[in-house]
Amino acid sequence: MKNKKYIVNNGFWCGFVILANRGLWLFFICLLLASCSGTRHLPEGEKLYTGAEIDLQTADDVDEKQIVSAAKAVVRPDPNDHFWGMRPKLILYQAAGENPTGRFKKWLKKRGELPVLISQLKPGITADIIDARLFNMGIFNSNTEFRIVEKKRTAKVIYTSCIHKPYVFSELQYDFSSQNPEKENLNSNSIRSDYKKIEEIILLGKDKSFVKAGENYSLQTLENERVRIDALLKDRGYFYFNPDYLLFKADTFDVDAGISLKLTLKPDLPRNALKPYYIRNVFINQDYSLNADSSTHSNDTTIYRNVVFVGAEEQMNIKPDVILRSVYLRKNEVYTRENHSITLNRLMSMGNFKFVQLKFSESDTLASGFMDVSILMTPMPNYRFRAEMDIVTKSNSYTGPRMNLSIQSRNAFKGAELLNLNLAGSFEAQLSAASKNLFSYSWNPELELTFPRFWAPFPIKSGQSMYVPKTNLSFSYNYMKRVDYFDMRIFRFAYGYKWKNNIRDEHNFNPINVSNSAVFNESDKFTALLASNPFLKKSYEEQFIGGGSYSYTYNEQFIQGKSLQFYFNGAAETAGNLFSLAKIITGDRPTADNPSTMLGSVYSQFVKVSLDGRAYYHLRDNNKLALRLFAGVAKSYGNSSTLPYSKQFFSGGPNSIRAFQINSLGPGNYFQNTENVGFLQLGGDIKLEMNAEYRFDIYRFLKGALFLDAGNVWQQASNPSNIGTPFAFNGFMNEIAVGAGFGLRVDVSFFVLRFDLATPLRKPWLTESNRWVISDINPLTSAWRNENMMLNIAIGYPF
Repeated sequence: MKNKKYIVNNGFWCGFVILANRGLWLFFICLLLASCSGTRHLPEGEKLYTGAEIDLQTADDVDEKQIVSAAKAVVRPDPNDHFWGMRPKLILYQAAGENPTGRFKKWLKKRGELPVLISQLKPGITADIIDARLFNMGIFNSNTEFRIVEKKRTAKVIYTSCIHKPYVFSELQYDFSSQNPEKENLNSNSIRSDYKKIEEIILLGKDKSFVKAGENYSLQTLENERVRIDALLKDRGYFYFNPDYLLFKADTFDVDAGISLKLTLKPDLPRNALKPYYIRNVFINQDYSLNADSSTHSNDTTIYRNVVFVGAEEQMNIKPDVILRSVYLRKNEVYTRENHSITLNRLMSMGNFKFVQLKFSESDTLASGFMDVSILMTPMPNYRFRAEMDIVTKSNSYTGPRMNLSIQSRNAFKGAELLNLNLAGSFEAQLSAASKNLFSYSWNPELELTFPRFWAPFPIKSGQSMYVPKTNLSFSYNYMKRVDYFDMRIFRFAYGYKWKNNIRDEHNFNPINVSNSAVFNESDKFTALLASNPFLKKSYEEQFIGGGSYSYTYNEQFIQGKSLQFYFNGAAETAGNLFSLAKIITGDRPTADNPSTMLGSVYSQFVKVSLDGRAYYHLRDNNKLALRLFAGVAKSYGNSSTLPYSKQFFSGGPNSIRAFQINSLGPGNYFQNTENVGFLQLGGDIKLEMNAEYRFDIYRFLKGALFLDAGNVWQQASNPSNIGTPFAFNGFMNEIAVGAGFGLRVDVSFFVLRFDLATPLRKPWLTESNRWVISDINPLTSAWRNENMMLNIAIGYPF
């Protein structure tokens, strides 16, 4: 294969890649970009600032990458935004002119960016700031100089820093004995005793100190240590303590560049900062208005379990005992920051309040060290009505309107229960000439009730978590009509729990998950299709599914500042085991050839496990590399020979392998002709998918992405179906489908509209020697585009 590359550069450049394979020349990529540096319209005598470089001069062994990164972080100003040598914002500004007239030019100037000129810089001040930054890293005697390197129209600054290796922490001592407390009307011995108690608490937690001998000095480490100690004291009742009250005294010595630290308390601290506080009175107002008077005690009150509630009990929106399950600040108990945070988070996570405030004040009592807390809650409206209507377009050409009506009661039985009544309906039709009159419609009522606690016939301890555990009950009915095929109805009941230990971990456990599906009014066309495909026929038989499920989610995407974030979801589901055990006890041994029934329907028996792992690596300029690996396996046994259709794995579509139609891949090397199969895609018992996506900013809310997807589904060798090759460890890699493409996303924070254009690179249903189809890519021909170009339109990111 020969490659030829031509480059033209006369204000524009265009790159062409011509590929040859077996004597056929194909046009692969044509890219035309306007390349303009923005340097032609600068004021006379000015040069455009293009950035700064950091040059380190040292005889010591230092972490140059870390030091350069820290120095660059304080260099100001930033040069004009640019990529691939272009400065589009600068071009917009210059195109508008200094005094633009007309809406269009004013719009250009608003979207543009002023040129950053070398004359605007103050490199001497920046050099001093770099030295200050290095000082905070333990490089106490650095010296930074600068020089300006000029070209015809541009200039850059090179900062040269002469440094030594950073000083390291050698030891941390604690000394509170040398304080000189104020003696006016106060007992000095009492104050010294208070200092001693604080010292004892700090010493108890010194093993968790951030200051460790041998590590490089860092001002940030000392600030983190002060915050840690403050949190430690706050959890012992020291409500009025402040991190600024802690003082580090340093003593440096040249031997091994060490620094000895001594931690003390500043003298003359406020008296209330030196003693722990206890909760005296708790006042709760669950109908607080932000415009109301600051006093919370002027109305009638009700005392319930030593807590003062504002208002009469019969007039309260939520029962007092329900509120108190989330209140961890209690009368005569020491104040702790942990209980403060738990109370605030649990009340907010109930979903009934718009705002929750905790106000503390000195208690009106002769005894010192007591304070009152007022919990002020601004309620949301009890009822909410929501109507949604949209047009759904799927990758398999099915399009149609969808409507969802929802009524929510946020306090159904005065126990903060959330009651949702949803009614959804949709109509879909396939917009292709080969699928005339192929459409469907459905309607789906659902009743969902959520309790803000573990609701069970036996007590379940929820633990001291910041999040309210929840119990969910849901009843749903789904009627679906596939015109010219069949009608289907599905009844479903689920009962389960949802709880979180912290912001990262979430558990979902559904001990009861029951559904019953039935297909009726089958057409001759549908009957013939099932007759030709026993596996599909078995999947659509009337089935009763009764079992349970559990899932665990670990998500670091809520944690700010982490350059590498992880997400993991593990799920397990099983069904039919209790029914089979009951049958065996009664003397019946169900098998797939002679299945037993439950409530008049054959029940399914299977186990299903899936793992979904993701990594998000944050790069410079808000760019991100997102990786995903999904693996799932399911096994039918006992009373079932195949998985229910709704429990099978599918691959292909906007959140899967985007170069292939939705649910159209596999199983194995099987080719699904979606024009002939219509609504009835085939699934598998095993699924493996891998996705990689590079996400980058284009302009404000417009984002771009380059992605690569790979995966497939397979049936197990024990599956009675002969569709596709079954999964085998020594052969599944040869049946992986691969696709790639480019995406545009309109991301306005609360809403993401995604357009992903993809094409297959590997088709697993072709003969092994012809599965890679990269050499067949020919976007200039309509036949290739119609068969291979797949536009996915979806809401939200794929993962």
